[in-house]
Amino acid sequence: MEWTDVCISAPRAYAQQIEAIATGISGSGVYIEDYADLEEQVEKIAHVDLIEPELLAKDRNTVKVHFYLPPEQNAAEIAALVRERLADSDVPGVLTLDGVKQEDWETSWKAYYHALPIGSRLMICPSWEEADTPRAVLKLDPGMAFGTGTHETTALCLEQLDALVKGGERVLDVGTGSGILAIAALLLGAQQADGVDIDPVCVRTAAENARLNGVEGRLRLRVGNLSEQAEGVYQIICANIVANAIIALAPDIPALLAPQGIFIASGIIEEREDEVLAALEKAGLSPSQVYHKNGWVCIKALHKGE
Repeated sequence: MEWTDVCISAPRAYAQQIEAIATGISGSGVYIEDYADLEEQVEKIAHVDLIEPELLAKDRNTVKVHFYLPPEQNAAEIAALVRERLADSDVPGVLTLDGVKQEDWETSWKAYYHALPIGSRLMICPSWEEADTPRAVLKLDPGMAFGTGTHETTALCLEQLDALVKGGERVLDVGTGSGILAIAALLLGAQQADGVDIDPVCVRTAAENARLNGVEGRLRLRVGNLSEQAEGVYQIICANIVANAIIALAPDIPALLAPQGIFIASGIIEEREDEVLAALEKAGLSPSQVYHKNGWVCIKALHKGE
């Protein structure tokens, strides 16, 4: 069975009018596409991976409002009503209708997530699956916050942790999201980890995942930014966040790194690699290795001279 996606697009100046028209006709919720302040919002949400190029190409001057009709509703009649309301309101809106397959997402979405080996010692495993493996198994519920291990930036960080954690380290995860990096470090043998995120929802999600993996006693989670919440020194610091955020926090990293400590920076597209490398050098860090995966970059850096 197919539902109908009813989409009204119009210049941003008419955003409130088309939202009101869509809400009034649908009688329920609407979905709004508005990319005008995309970069500003991404910079504020440090746990989100760097914005995809496809999103950057979105039209910033147009707003789209969607609502959905079940199969039993007459889409043609609803379309006629939408056009009438647009004309009555003098809104230069464009109406499109598309079929949407109705699926039971409560179960079918799980088909896309399976146990995922990382490096030589780690396995990311959905909570509903069992993994018969000698690897350290990190149980995770996808979708609660960013960080399931499937995105290149997260995978690059996990591969570094898999190789670098030897046992007993103190680890800092900046922009912790789902907590996946901090939890992975603990399962691989780190003694203690701190996870910092500006989003309280992510911190709650990370706490749930820590309990799921039995490491809640060794993971300290805090809401806020790096300068306010990090304490002491760390053998490993991870930051799987946006390039601008990495550049901004770079000056604070050297003081937090223990002797021979390592900073892992990811969430960087190849086009901004040189910019981030220059910022790390300027902050007193020495990038030692750069890793690439499908257009994304992960940088491993040390104190200069160490």
